[in-house]
Amino acid sequence: MNVLVTGGTGFIGSKLVDKLVNRGAQVTCLLRQGSISNPAAKTVTGDLIYPDFIIPDEEFDVVYHLAAAWPGEKDKKILKAVNYDGTVNLFSLLKDKAKFIVYVSGLGVFGNPGDIVDENSQLKPNTEYAKVRLEAQKYLESSCKEHGISFSVAFLGDVYGNGGWFKNILVERLKKGSFRMPGSGEYYRSFVHVDDVVSALESIAEKNAINQSFVIADSTPVRFKDFVNVVCKELGVKYPGTIPTILAKAVMGGDFINLLTTSIKTSNAKIAKLCDFMYKSYTEGVPSTISEMKS
Repeated sequence: MNVLVTGGTGFIGSKLVDKLVNRGAQVTCLLRQGSISNPAAKTVTGDLIYPDFIIPDEEFDVVYHLAAAWPGEKDKKILKAVNYDGTVNLFSLLKDKAKFIVYVSGLGVFGNPGDIVDENSQLKPNTEYAKVRLEAQKYLESSCKEHGISFSVAFLGDVYGNGGWFKNILVERLKKGSFRMPGSGEYYRSFVHVDDVVSALESIAEKNAINQSFVIADSTPVRFKDFVNVVCKELGVKYPGTIPTILAKAVMGGDFINLLTTSIKTSNAKIAKLCDFMYKSYTEGVPSTISEMKS
């Protein structure tokens, strides 16, 4: 299988690349100048905001589009340039080379749903970040249809593991005593371990699950305060204090805090039919992750 991955040096992308390489796939990573990828993968150096680079003239069985600005980005121009314009530029480079594109998004595009979220839930983003992500998804989906390219979208829950926000924002700050809970922490979140995300994304391609959408999260939505409590217990640190959401927004960005403090519960029944989750719940995944960090 010939695969192209954008965002291949990020928290999720790097683990996806490693697994694909280990499974014998031919992998090409699109990465920015100075980034380092798996040495067994081919690389294309470039920035999707400035598409003045050349993607190899070959056919890709699947393209995983993970590259995106992070939700804490406060500059709306950067959000649009990376998340929307970057997607448009990517398609212009791949429209004659891709057979199947998997667009990786997040649960923020469902807004404040109230009910259990699944693949049939209405998309009603209520943050600028999620609105731009949905615009990019719609553009890519319609463009793929126009050019006869298969398309699917993966809506990821809050991805945790040994890296990313979980390690750098939550764990490290809990250890230093500097983390503060935004608001009450009573809001529900749907988490998923990064290894299960990688398995799910791989399964979508392997089983040719084209022209579909998938909610990728574990089967146990949890109040954020309870999730943090489990992390504290495993780390052996005190439970954090709180910070008013208005102050948290000033520090971390309004979109990031709005996304975090919006309750969202999901059903993973559809993706669970494609692949087995290693961690059915955060109660299994968090202890394993903290143990890995300590080793």
